Amino acid sequence: MENRSTPPPNVIDPSKRYSVTVHTSRGDFVIQLVDPKVAPQTVNNFVALAQNGFYGGLTFHRVVPGFVVQGGDPSGDGTGGPPYKLPDETNESKWPRGTVGMASSAAGVSGSQFFITLGDAPFLADNGVYNHFGQVTSGMEVIDKIKVGDTMSSLDVTAS
Repeated sequence: MENRSTPPPNVIDPSKRYSVTVHTSRGDFVIQLVDPKVAPQTVNNFVALAQNGFYGGLTFHRVVPGFVVQGGDPSGDGTGGPPYKLPDETNESKWPRGTVGMASSAAGVSGSQFFITLGDAPFLADNGVYNHFGQVTSGMEVIDKIKVGDTMSSLDVTAS
């Protein structure tokens, strides 16, 4: 997956809803992904990476107390990811605590680095391009304990 020059082919069914259990060195948390029709390429990309074991062994490289926990960088320092970028799929969100988004930079929306808000962050709605693609539904107490360098062992995807 790291060698792809374009986002992965479609692996999701747009009529289903997806959740992802993230297994970390601190415990597990669950993300309910947005309706695939809202952010189709971002949801598909995250599901494809998770199903292909991309996140296994990666670390959380950024923790800003009260703001975000960020991971998904194979370089481990906030500079890495697959060679492709995702399109802008900005969508309605008030960015409450536990919102999951794709990180971005001047080069575009990341292909793998994601963040989880530790507090309400409504300013993200107007402050750049961040593809909102999920909400934590359980395990925020785990996320609150994450430190820089903590690892993700695996991600399990379920559809309903």
